[in-house]
Amino acid sequence: MRKGKPAKKYSQAGRVHDIIRLIEARHGITLEELAEEAGVTRRTIHRDIAAIQEAGYPLVSEWLNGRKVYRFLTRFKDVPPVNFTLQELLSLYFFRSQLDFLKGTPFQEDMEAIFRKINSALPPRYAAHLERIARVSLPVLQGVRDYSRLVDPLKKLREALLYQYRITLKYKAKGKVRGESYLVDPYTLVFYKGGLYLLGYAHKRKAVRTFAAERIVGVETSRERFELPEGFRPEEQFRTAFGIVEEEPMEVRVRFSPAVAQTIRERLWHPTQSISDDADGSIVLSFTAGGRMEILSWILSYGAHAEVLGPQELREEAGRVAGEMARRYE
Repeated sequence: MRKGKPAKKYSQAGRVHDIIRLIEARHGITLEELAEEAGVTRRTIHRDIAAIQEAGYPLVSEWLNGRKVYRFLTRFKDVPPVNFTLQELLSLYFFRSQLDFLKGTPFQEDMEAIFRKINSALPPRYAAHLERIARVSLPVLQGVRDYSRLVDPLKKLREALLYQYRITLKYKAKGKVRGESYLVDPYTLVFYKGGLYLLGYAHKRKAVRTFAAERIVGVETSRERFELPEGFRPEEQFRTAFGIVEEEPMEVRVRFSPAVAQTIRERLWHPTQSISDDADGSIVLSFTAGGRMEILSWILSYGAHAEVLGPQELREEAGRVAGEMARRYE
């Protein structure tokens, strides 16, 4: 605090309000400048900054010309209030039930907090009606992963994604006895078949990698920020994959019997797919994608109704697996 400057006599709430306005106006301000403007000590400013972060403001710090400055990722005063129509609220409640696989995680806690705020602002009759609407959608999940043990790692991961913090990820890969540490720039959370995955740049591998959440052992968050690559689009990462496994694409051709032909025809399995008809009512589905095991398990799920036509190595592998299954049932 500057010598001779009188301390301002107001509550922490009032001081925090002024600090938020100062950070917005300056687009970057140091602790010393905040302490001088507020007429309090650096320790007090530290407590105020912690209160601002706990309130959910996207406050970040960075080094600028040898000085550590604080700024917001967005300017709050420029953000208009968000209003929802009744139809939009209905859609929100409808899709809330689809996130049941996130039970026990901080994401579910956040979702419940959002709907508590919405309910508190609605007339009781509307709130009760929307809660009823939420129950007309029933997710039936099979083989659901249990993420409840990952509460702390997921909280740290959520913070890192929000503020673009670099993390050290301790990860136990499939088949490994011990976890391995990775320095990662977390880019995007991916939801796939009821599972949660992290897409990020692994410095050790010098490439973008996908990490399954259930195999995360621990997360350590640094205060070092990273920048997303210019033009990065996460959906492009899986453009050539059948699912989320990134492998060399191959040209796949599968014949499906008349019994399941209509079911196959009604769905989009891959953006590159094409379908041709056979005289007996069967169809041939063709696409170009990587992810050998994902493709093979999908084909085998149709049993005798699916036949791999190509490539030859995939056909041979499907034959070996089918032969082993037949021997087990002899």
